[in-house]
Amino acid sequence: MSCSEFHATPTSAPNNDEGVAFECSTEAECAELLLRLEAHFGAQRFSNNASAFETVKTYVLERTAGKV
Repeated sequence: MSCSEFHATPTSAPNNDEGVAFECSTEAECAELLLRLEAHFGAQRFSNNASAFETVKTYVLERTAGKV
């Protein structure tokens, strides 16, 4: 997924300095969230990277809250 200069990418270790990290219980859960991110943000364009980052971060945190 590309959202301005941001990409949804599975990683083996979280990197909260350069991205929005979240943990999935299964590969299927991760694939589903990545598909939802693509569907929600794929067509959106932001005027600056900070706005894009904060919007995606808020979306992810709201949907993964309580899964810890």
